[in-house]
Amino acid sequence: MSTLAKWAPAVAALVLVASPGLWRYSRHVITIAHEAGHALVALLTGRRLEGIKLNPDTSGVTVSRGRPTGVAVVLMYFAGYVTPSLLGLGAAALVTAGQVRPLLWATAVLLAGMLVMIRNAFGVLSVLLTGAVLFVVSWYATAEWQAAFALFVTWFLLLGGVRPVGELQRSRARGRAPRSDADQLARITRVPGLVWVLLFAAVVVGALFLGGRALLPVTA
Repeated sequence: MSTLAKWAPAVAALVLVASPGLWRYSRHVITIAHEAGHALVALLTGRRLEGIKLNPDTSGVTVSRGRPTGVAVVLMYFAGYVTPSLLGLGAAALVTAGQVRPLLWATAVLLAGMLVMIRNAFGVLSVLLTGAVLFVVSWYATAEWQAAFALFVTWFLLLGGVRPVGELQRSRARGRAPRSDADQLARITRVPGLVWVLLFAAVVVGALFLGGRALLPVTA
C-alpha cells in the first residue's frame, strides 16, 4: 500500500469530522455506536432492553428497564459517549494485527444485533445502510481496499468520538441538554455533570492518543 493510500483514510475521516456540513450526516454513525454502547452495557448488567431509536437530528434514545439507581445504570449512561472511541481503539488493535476481515464482519454482526432492537423507521434505515456498506466492502472489495476502509473506519471512530463530547458541553452551557447523559449521571450520583463530561473527554482523548499511536506504524 502506498504512503498516500495509507494516509488517505485518516485524512478522509478528519474531513468528515471537521466539516460542519459533512459531520451533520456522518455523525449518524457515531450515534449508532453511542446507542449500541448504552444497549450493550444494559444487557451485560442485567437490565431489560426494550428498544432503541435513532433520529434524523442525530440524536438517539435507548430504553431499558431496571433499578433507577446503582452501578448498572451508571455504567449504562457512561457508556454512550465513550463507546465510539473504545470501538475505535479496539479496531486499531485489530488493524495493526492484520485482522481486517474479522473487524469488518464483527462490526456487521454488531449492527445486525442492534437492528433487532431498533424501534423506528429512520433507525432501521440508518443501520441497514451502514451494514450494507460493510457487507459490500467485506464481500466484494480487494484486500487492499478492505485495509484502506478498515483504516478509515478506525480513524473515524477515534476522531468522531471526540467531537460529540465538546458538543455536549456547549449544549449544557447553553441550557439545551438538561437530560443529557452527563446530567442523568449527576442526578444519580450527585457528582456534577461537568465532572462526568471531563471523564468522557479523558476516555475519548486517551483512546485517540493510544489508537493513533498504534496506527502510526501502519500509516508510516
